[in-house]
Amino acid sequence: MDTFLVAFATAIDIFGRALFFAAAVLAVVALVDWLVRTRRISPFNPIARFFRRVIDPVLVPMERRVVRAGGMPQTAPWWMLVALVIGGLVVLALLRFLLGQLATLDALVRAGPRGIAYLLIHWTFALLQLALIVRVVSSWLRVSPYSPWVRWSFALSEPILRPLRGVIPPLGMIDVTPLLAYLALRVLEALILSTLR
Repeated sequence: MDTFLVAFATAIDIFGRALFFAAAVLAVVALVDWLVRTRRISPFNPIARFFRRVIDPVLVPMERRVVRAGGMPQTAPWWMLVALVIGGLVVLALLRFLLGQLATLDALVRAGPRGIAYLLIHWTFALLQLALIVRVVSSWLRVSPYSPWVRWSFALSEPILRPLRGVIPPLGMIDVTPLLAYLALRVLEALILSTLR
């Protein structure tokens, strides 16, 4: 397992470097494409002809989306850069999270039954806390509780929040029960896990 974790960490590092390189190349492409489209580089220049022949066909799908959204076609490369950077950072964060979970799993499985119990309890509480966070964020973004993306968070958090709402009134328009439930879960997890140490 140690060899796998080292190889996985190396792969994540290579992915991060590749992401940086791709973002740098795309930033240069976006800058040159913007210079060509705004005619700061002559349209008869070999660079401009190369971009119209090779780069512009690649940008057509993103251009269509940008124009449909009300944007200017020359901003398409910049939007591609933003999508690459944000998407890449999200994937990189998920891979690093997965690496940390695998390392924790390896260490706790080696610790025997107590380690496995510790891990299962920790993951259960982490899932409940994530459900509370997703529920709060989805309420801010006005996502329907019946959406398949957030339905699971409502199913997991409602049994925790319903009893709290019966005891704790909302503060004006603010429902503080998710915050209190989150804090209570953290305290309860710490108490339970302290008995396993």
